[in-house]
This record gives sequence, C-alpha cells and structure tokens, in this order.
Amino acid sequence: MVMGKPSYEEYRLKRLEENKKRMEALNLPQLSQALRKTPSNSLKPSPTKKVKLRMVEKQMVVVRRSNRLANKAAPVYNDVEPVRMEIPRRVFKRRDLSNRVYASDEARSAAIEKAEKLESSLESDYPIFIKSMLQSHVTGGFWLGLPRYFCKENLPKGDEVMTLIDEDDNEYPTIYLARKTGLSGGWKGFAVAHSLVDGDALVFQLIQHTTFKVYIIRVNGSEQRNTLSSSES
Repeated sequence: MVMGKPSYEEYRLKRLEENKKRMEALNLPQLSQALRKTPSNSLKPSPTKKVKLRMVEKQMVVVRRSNRLANKAAPVYNDVEPVRMEIPRRVFKRRDLSNRVYASDEARSAAIEKAEKLESSLESDYPIFIKSMLQSHVTGGFWLGLPRYFCKENLPKGDEVMTLIDEDDNEYPTIYLARKTGLSGGWKGFAVAHSLVDGDALVFQLIQHTTFKVYIIRVNGSEQRNTLSSSES
C-alpha cells in the first residue's frame, strides 16, 4: 500500500502540536497567565531623568568706581557722534607720453653707422660696444640694458655703484645690476641731463674694470662727442 503525502492541514496541525510542546517545556503558558493577573498599576515605568530649570534672577549691580571718580557724575555717551576716519587716497601722476618722438629707421641706422665709424677710430685695446637708445632707455622706465655677452666677459659678477662723468666733470652715480645686466638707479639723471632721445647711438668703451668712456652720436644728424667716465668705487 502506497502512502500518499500528508495534506497541508495535517502538516499544519503537526506544527501546532510541536509548538505547543515547546511552549510547555519553556513554561510560557503559566507566565502569560501570571502577567494577565498582575494589575497594571503595579508595573513601575522606567525611571527618567527630570530636568530642573534654573531660574536666573536679574539684579541691578552697582559698578564699583575708584575713589577719585566716586564723586563725579558718570559720563553719558549717547550724544557723542562717532568720528569717521578717512584714509587719503594715493594719487599717481600719469606720465605724459604724448610728446614722445620716435626716430625713423633711416635716422636710427644713420646714427649707428656714424657710431661704428667712431668705434673703428678708437683704440682697440679696450672692450667696446654700441647701444642704440630706445624709448624705454630715455623716457618712462629709464632702464638701460647692456649686452649680456659683454657683461659676462668684462663686467663685475656682482652689483656695483658706478659713477658716470661727462666732459664737464659732472658726476652721475648709477647702479649696475649684475643679474639683470643693466644700469638702474641714476641712469635717469644721466639721460635727462644729456637730453638723450630715441635713436641716439652711444659708444661704450671700457677703459677700466668699472669705468666706461662713452661717446654720444645724435640721431638728428648733429654729431656731438661727449666723454663720459664711470670710476671704480
């Protein structure tokens, strides 16, 4: 005889019977009945922290004053108007560059050609180079950059205070910056005093370690030889 599989109802009854036996083994029915008989007011709730609010009472406190000021009335600041501090703005004067005169290429080339002829007539024992003036040399920034190769081979490795002396023995101290290979402070005074303009050609002849003899060739066609010297400090 082949037994069939148990039905769902039989399986459910079997599971209920097993659960009942487990509950009896754990004594759960008796505990549930005991809880039902216990009055609800006998169950104490879990204690909670009660926060007490502190009431702070405001009191007027008399400010202690020194004996020297005890008999004087307290100052009143309500009528005092705040003082506004104004910082003066710096006013920068703009450079007037409208009067700049630029040399033509032909005039610049003619001045350089005259400078080269002068260079060939000078003594060849001293290092020499030609510098054509630009607007940055004679207006605005007043910075004179020297040829890097010339500075590397002939000029000091560090900064030097150099004095330019013209044919009238007027001295113009200048600062030579070795890292930038040029003349900075003092060059403006020299350029303005000698009325240098764009296109002028200057011949620099190094006659000592920090001494230049300089000749000026004017771009406007007139040729003026000015002997300038910068002596060693």
